[in-house]
Amino acid sequence: MEDIEDLAGLGVDVAVPRHRNSVMPRVRRRKKAPVAKEGEEEVRCQDTCDSIVPGTQSVFVKTWGCAHNSSDGEYMAGQLAAYGYQIVEDKHLADVWLLNSCTVKNPAEDHFRNEIKAGREAGKKVVVAGCVPQGAPRSEFLEGLSVIGVQQIDRVVEVVEETLKGNSVRLLGQKKEAGKKTGGASLLLPKVRRNPLIEIISINTGCLNQCSYCKTKHARGELGSYPIEEVVERARQSFTEGVCEVWLTSEDTGAYGRDIGVTLPQLLWQLVEVIPEGCRLRLGMTNPPYILDHLKDIAEIMKHPRVYAFLHVPVQSGSDGVLGEMRREYTVKDFSTVVDFLKERVPGITIATDIICGFPTETEEDFEETLQLCSKYKFPSLFINQFYPRPGTPAARMKRIPTKEVKNRTRRLTELFQSYRPYDHKLGERQTVLVTEESHDKQHWVGHNKFYEQVLVPKKDDFLGKLVEVEIMETGKHYMRGRPIHTSRPKPPSSAEPLARGVVSGLSGVGDVHHTKQDLLKQERYIILSFILLISALLVKLAWVCFKMLKDF
Repeated sequence: MEDIEDLAGLGVDVAVPRHRNSVMPRVRRRKKAPVAKEGEEEVRCQDTCDSIVPGTQSVFVKTWGCAHNSSDGEYMAGQLAAYGYQIVEDKHLADVWLLNSCTVKNPAEDHFRNEIKAGREAGKKVVVAGCVPQGAPRSEFLEGLSVIGVQQIDRVVEVVEETLKGNSVRLLGQKKEAGKKTGGASLLLPKVRRNPLIEIISINTGCLNQCSYCKTKHARGELGSYPIEEVVERARQSFTEGVCEVWLTSEDTGAYGRDIGVTLPQLLWQLVEVIPEGCRLRLGMTNPPYILDHLKDIAEIMKHPRVYAFLHVPVQSGSDGVLGEMRREYTVKDFSTVVDFLKERVPGITIATDIICGFPTETEEDFEETLQLCSKYKFPSLFINQFYPRPGTPAARMKRIPTKEVKNRTRRLTELFQSYRPYDHKLGERQTVLVTEESHDKQHWVGHNKFYEQVLVPKKDDFLGKLVEVEIMETGKHYMRGRPIHTSRPKPPSSAEPLARGVVSGLSGVGDVHHTKQDLLKQERYIILSFILLISALLVKLAWVCFKMLKDF
């Protein structure tokens, strides 16, 4: 399973689906059928469908985009692996390519298109998922491909099975209860975590905004939140599988619960009760309008010892005029209120933000205001993006600023960001870091301190997944380097031993990729039945060939 990111229980048994969904899609026997609209299900059968044994093939899974997309990719890989499919890292060895897309920027969609083309040229079965096909299912380059909608990831096994038979399946509907949109597929489904130490939980999907440049809204739609109990249960279950860090993600975590009558602080206060000692919780991106209502609670939660004092609040521009044209529904003053309040109440908190350079209506004066805002706060994490006109959005119809000027503004903001070093004053400090991953150069482990600042530590086997006390001996623009304190031993969080990489989470007998005896018997019977059907199909075909030969004779 391959992921590409822009950033870098209570014994609950989860039933793994063994048969196709009871709701059977319509079969259309036409050479060129219309593309399914949202809410429709469609299967297009070819004239000949080869007999296959389901669950015996290999699948390559590739994900682009945000943490929410990464979680969806992990769930789809988990269900396929639990059913018997082999998840492979080498796409050339796979029978099926499952491509999970991102629609935020043009480059991510271009990579997605190129991978589809490569899969087709290699003769692979290609299944697409994510925000690109959900937001624009009629795109010409998706013609003939199977599509899994963003709220239909629990039916991935069904779609892959039909695709292997030669059918084109499209499932684009929303999950609803009593006519109301929900968060999506169950959070308790099996998954294969990219990092066995980190659990990503999407607490809601969609948002309440109508940003003029955003294509994601076309795919994820309006707000749909998961119940508090389901989120807490997923977190609890992940800790029993050795997870030591939980990320909460969505298109806007601050809006969580407004559709179901609960609030983000209510969820967070219940979550901290189930986080074991030494484990950590990271809250994902929130837009300014909705976090304003909960600043006092958020500040108290950020001070909790098992919660990272870190918040990603994208401002996008330092100009109220540009924010108005973006339809962001807040002012620069609102954003500053959030930052100032949290910095005062949570000393040392890390505030990360985003800037879009070159929005069509941005003047030189507007951009100067953005530079002033970034200079004032000197954000340690600043994600700088050039404006990309996304098809179908209001901003795509606006007259664009010349590309040369957009690049010039991007360069100027980048130079400002590079002009300061946020960690130099921490040289010589003693810090406790939770070590969870490998550095990009593969020479160090990466840990994070209370403020989710990156600290590199020596790559010793007994450090990964542990709390390590270090002295900061070097600082860089984006990191610190820590020397382990020899008088302090690495301390494991009070959670279970982590699952091995590639092992399926959420199965009976926690992490047992071989399933229970009852599951094995069911699978064996299913495979035997499939072989019988295969032999029957071959005999029928042989009889038909013999009949034709006799007839011709």
